[in-house]
Amino acid sequence: MSRTENDHARAWAALAPLLAGQPRVRLSRDAGKTYPQKYERTLTEAVPSFPAAVRIFGTDGTCAAIFLDFDSSVAGIDWVEADVRAVQTWLYSCGARWIEDYSPNGGRHVYIPLADRVTFSQARDLVEALGNRHRSLDKTPHQNLLHGCMRTPGSPHKRGGYQQLAMSLNMAYDVVRRPNSDSVWAAMNADLAAEIAAARSMRLEQSFTAATTGAPAATRLTAKMSRAMQQMALTGLYDANRYATDSDARQAVIAGAAAAGLELTDVERRILQGTWPGLASFYARYSSRNRIPALKRDWAKALSHLRKNPTSNPRNNNVRISPTSQPCTQAPGILGRAASKSPDAEHRFIRTWRNALTLREHAYQDSRTGLARRMVLRALGEAAHMTASRFIEFGDRSIAVATGLDHTTVGSHLRALRGESNPLVTLVEQGRGTKGDLYMLTIPEDVKEAAEDLSWQKGKIHALRPVFRELGLPAAFVYEALEHSPTPIPTAEIVRVTKLSRTAVWEALEVLAAWKMISRNPTRDWAVVAATSLKELAEHFGVLEVVAEQLNRHRIERIIWKEWLSKNVHTVAELLSPGEDYPWEMFEGPPDDWTLADMAFTAAS
Repeated sequence: MSRTENDHARAWAALAPLLAGQPRVRLSRDAGKTYPQKYERTLTEAVPSFPAAVRIFGTDGTCAAIFLDFDSSVAGIDWVEADVRAVQTWLYSCGARWIEDYSPNGGRHVYIPLADRVTFSQARDLVEALGNRHRSLDKTPHQNLLHGCMRTPGSPHKRGGYQQLAMSLNMAYDVVRRPNSDSVWAAMNADLAAEIAAARSMRLEQSFTAATTGAPAATRLTAKMSRAMQQMALTGLYDANRYATDSDARQAVIAGAAAAGLELTDVERRILQGTWPGLASFYARYSSRNRIPALKRDWAKALSHLRKNPTSNPRNNNVRISPTSQPCTQAPGILGRAASKSPDAEHRFIRTWRNALTLREHAYQDSRTGLARRMVLRALGEAAHMTASRFIEFGDRSIAVATGLDHTTVGSHLRALRGESNPLVTLVEQGRGTKGDLYMLTIPEDVKEAAEDLSWQKGKIHALRPVFRELGLPAAFVYEALEHSPTPIPTAEIVRVTKLSRTAVWEALEVLAAWKMISRNPTRDWAVVAATSLKELAEHFGVLEVVAEQLNRHRIERIIWKEWLSKNVHTVAELLSPGEDYPWEMFEGPPDDWTLADMAFTAAS
């Protein structure tokens, strides 16, 4: 390591752990363009080889420092330097101490360490107020509790080089070891009082829209909470026109959780584990020992409110209660085809088909298209197990939910799969009206004998479980291989089983290990960590809100399609009103809202 690289490594090791809101860092594998959540790692003193940004906020919704990012792409380097000089003068007038670095592209970062951590709302107010003063200051890192992150001194830069300190490391380390006191924080807020009030007023004028990502819905209970409540619990953002303070928003979330059927321990766990950092930030005003007692008081108030207002409790509203038993998952036509076969016989056939799938997977290249087709086949296999039939009549949209793909992409993959010589799936009947295409799992003749000789694979076959929408298809296949192995296996064996390249396997192993989904034993073999819940990780990532959005979009599209049919196809007069209670089982086939969609929400480790 050169002297320059060593200096940057020392800066990273000394400053990054003390500035970060939590010991987590995100890597950018696309030259600094994005810092995706799936590439988040435990923060160590070793400087990463990729551009790396530390998390600004902790799992409790507070931060240890204010991160000011002056972006040269907004108004040029000269404007950045003018804004930085102005902020330095302001900080000096408030008695504050700060750390400064600069990027190879002319951007500048200013870090203001704090002796006492401040909440997400407090930090956001101050940074938004400063952003209204200084044009080149990027406010977004402090506006996102879940994804706010920034490169610190010593981090590699996307254009080559590193984030370089504009002061000596000794001076910077002294600042971070003796951070700014509460009196300095109060002085900064007092001087910005007018701008903070203006920033809050601006939020009052803006309409609040729940984001498309982030709201947890990992269980049926949390799924009953409104999107706004889930969004507040996760992100700490709320409609300022409806809730005047953090305390009001906090009580609303607690009431929503109680009404949805959660227990106090469920909420407490989500706060302590960092699943709901937004709600945790609302309690940060209390000392650490008083936060749980405050939560219990709020819980008692929520229960009292629900007892006095029983109609506001969703558990008393039958319309909002999810059915406890699934509707029929097969159309009468399919039942007729399978009537001569027992469910056990069908499951035996499906398990033999899974052997055939294993034997044929080498034909699908290690590419995005090949991986997607492998996942579509798994979705069909899981659907067959669910219905105890080799005949599958799920629409493209249901399979899209189960695979994380767009329904048009699913259609193209199905056409390609059934068009192969010796295909694994055969089109039996083309869909009509509201009925989907009818497919049949097929064991190709060229692998039939070998598939029948192989032992059946243990465990379930899964489509794309929600957590892997964030972590990626290679991670899903690697996890599946480890999950089905009775003993830990080496990397070479994972490459053989998954049919992935060694590079793809190594990257997937790195991602899975970073989220404690797998571990490596002393003999260097890999195994699944059984204690890590895929449901809880999916809730942490917020990916199930994306699934909910997809389901809602599909529901609207089906209503539009049925209305078109009612006007243009005279043979389906029963569908004049899609909302009416008419015999769905005769015209609809398997309900799209259930089966594969329900499977996506309930699949877990």
